[in-house]
Amino acid sequence: MEEIIIEDRLTLLKIQNEGNDIQHISKQIDSSFIQFHFCLKGSSIFHFNQGNYAIDLKEDQALLLYNPQRDLPINLELNSKTWLISVLIPIKKFHSLFSSEADYIHFLNEENIDKKYYNNAIITPVMSVVLSQIMNYNLHPSIKPLYLKGKIYELLSLYFNKPEDADIEQCPFLIDEDNVRRIRKAKDIVISRMAEPPSLQELSDEIGLNLKKLKEGFKQVYGDSVYSFLFDYKMEYARKMLETGELNVNEVGLRVGYSTASHFIAAFKKKYGTTPKKYIMSLNT
Repeated sequence: MEEIIIEDRLTLLKIQNEGNDIQHISKQIDSSFIQFHFCLKGSSIFHFNQGNYAIDLKEDQALLLYNPQRDLPINLELNSKTWLISVLIPIKKFHSLFSSEADYIHFLNEENIDKKYYNNAIITPVMSVVLSQIMNYNLHPSIKPLYLKGKIYELLSLYFNKPEDADIEQCPFLIDEDNVRRIRKAKDIVISRMAEPPSLQELSDEIGLNLKKLKEGFKQVYGDSVYSFLFDYKMEYARKMLETGELNVNEVGLRVGYSTASHFIAAFKKKYGTTPKKYIMSLNT
């Protein structure tokens, strides 16, 4: 575990278990902190109350923990091949970020300010990009705190962002677990066939949900349309493949469904503001 204190007790933890055995990590955290935990890959278990209570955190999931009534020390069981990023931020500092929007972050309003709160959410593709940038960067040490502070704020913005036309907590659609299960199946389908994704109608037929509910439900669960979500996922997948150096630009483009290199390069530049070749060169420097 690498611990980086950014400022005013704002703390970043980068936790990795590259081995084949389970690792156990502990850290004392007092009740003045809000904890955000993001699982980039693998899985882990958070144990609380002397092991009497546990929360699983799986790949592509984020966990928010806050209890102003008691300390919540990290007692973490980290499975093999697991990467975790945690952000610890004092409640006073966190509240100052959203002081004018306390009703938007509902657990910050006066009615809930002294109540415990936890939430398990999905890591979106755009959040995944920021998490990857936090985990892997090559900067001069003097620049690192500024860079990481910016990325942490960007990550929190994305975490709390939600479509203006979808109240996720009140939405009746999300009360129906079967609907949510079908939407998650749709996400798995388009990811597994990202090189040749089905049409929306084909996807609708396959998951057994009408087209309107598929469109509305996908946006409510993942905060984006099906193909916009898939585009972000493909670009993130392509970026990671380029970083390995195992495939050239043409091969990566084909892997994510672009029949010509020019189309892949244009899409990559639209997403990241640079070409795949220049991105690889920036890694080498």
